[in-house]
Amino acid sequence: QVRLVESGGGSVQSGGSLRLSCVAGGYSSLSWCMGWFRQAPGKEREEVGYIDIDGSTSVANSVKGRFIISRDNAENRLYLQMNNLQPDDTATYYCAAGPSYWNERDAVREREWNYWGQGTQVTVSS
Repeated sequence: QVRLVESGGGSVQSGGSLRLSCVAGGYSSLSWCMGWFRQAPGKEREEVGYIDIDGSTSVANSVKGRFIISRDNAENRLYLQMNNLQPDDTATYYCAAGPSYWNERDAVREREWNYWGQGTQVTVSS
């Protein structure tokens, strides 16, 4: 059974840093793409970034230059280093995992986020 458990959330002041961690159980993190999402109250869920099975990474423009995604394959963990946090970063952050495959018809790589953690709250005060 696949399990994803996030930790590391908390409350910080604007400009502060937090490091989120997601431990994956029930499968090897090398098998699937892993990513971070967030959802603020009253807003839609937003993709923060991901690491694909080939090790390539992508982060949203809204956090580029401030957030870094990394993975520890030996411990099956995914990390999100968040620097220079701003009040707009306040949200519940979720870890997700799933397969990544090439869509030949559209010539794009696609990811399916089939598994989700319970989320960890990040609150940034001004």
